[in-house]
Amino acid sequence: MQSIGIGALAEKGGVGIDTVRYYERHGLLAPKSRLASGYRRYSEQEVTRLRFIRRAQALGFTLKEIRELLALSARKDVARVKSSAQRKLEDVQQRIAALQRIRDGLAKLVDACPGHGRAAECPILKALGSEEPL
Repeated sequence: MQSIGIGALAEKGGVGIDTVRYYERHGLLAPKSRLASGYRRYSEQEVTRLRFIRRAQALGFTLKEIRELLALSARKDVARVKSSAQRKLEDVQQRIAALQRIRDGLAKLVDACPGHGRAAECPILKALGSEEPL
């Protein structure tokens, strides 16, 4: 199996070289070897791993959660992988619900505001300064 340098790894993974180094510092990637000059060399497995990390991040997984998924993947523990993904889905659903409440509250405030007049009469400013729940 031929090894590649950090630049080629970064390019194949669609990230910058600094991102590869960042993942290394966090224990998510490791060079297969180093040349006598100190240059890192990576295998195609690291390309796959880098893509895995990026896709997991796009789905909202933290680096800690990604590290756990990688460990579960190595152990082929599909049940725990599913459980982890289910927890992430529930978290995302809770965040979406919270954002929808924020959107609805903001929409009511925006609709109530005429967009002109005295600041003391602005429904948005009044609501933000009020003790009443939004």
